[in-house]
Amino acid sequence: MAEFFATLKSDFIKCFVTKNRWTFITEGLSTTLKITLLSCIMGIVIGLILAIVRSTYDKNYKEMHGGIGKSLLAVANFIANIYLTVIRGTPVVVQLMIMYYIIFAASDNGVLVAVSAFGINSGAYVAEIFRSGIMSIDNGQFEAGRSLGFGYIQTMLFIVFPQAFKSVLPALANEFIVLLKETSVAGYVAIQDLTKGGDIIRGATYETFMPLLAVAGIYLVMVIFFTKLVNILERRLRKSER
Repeated sequence: MAEFFATLKSDFIKCFVTKNRWTFITEGLSTTLKITLLSCIMGIVIGLILAIVRSTYDKNYKEMHGGIGKSLLAVANFIANIYLTVIRGTPVVVQLMIMYYIIFAASDNGVLVAVSAFGINSGAYVAEIFRSGIMSIDNGQFEAGRSLGFGYIQTMLFIVFPQAFKSVLPALANEFIVLLKETSVAGYVAIQDLTKGGDIIRGATYETFMPLLAVAGIYLVMVIFFTKLVNILERRLRKSER
């Protein structure tokens, strides 16, 4: 047993202390969190726009009078459906490689590539989260907005969105957690994220167990932490509804 712990200590020192290799982990963690946060913001913006288009189409298209507005809404909804089908139907790692090797082939900004890929991917899922929230709002809320003299956009902004956002907030928080784990494939395109940091240490020391254990442990701690925050958020939302 003593020999086992001595070996672990030796491996730990070799992997993280020698030549300050622990900095690969900290720098990778910083990159992972940066990519996740920026991708989440981008995904929310894209998702909100798509949700508005799709929910507006579902609620109003049949009642709209013919004209350029109705035609533009139909085209926008068609494009949104194509986007959702393609993005949700293909693996995120393939989308990342397309971004890196084709769309941003001339760029050397790996973080920009990763944020674009993960943000576009996340937007497809956030769109459905927002759309479900908007569609769950009773039509009476729209009628109430019109009775107050609000137009459609004003009703969405001041009455529907606040209620929908409150109902989908826990789902959005869970999407952030999923996105955090999905970014672990960023190393496929030479981005030094957390997983890639562990892989660099593995390549330098020829030790597999310790770097992978450290990376897995850090992801686990982050997921537990953010999951706890989501649970607290859900409890507070339930209390506010009473």
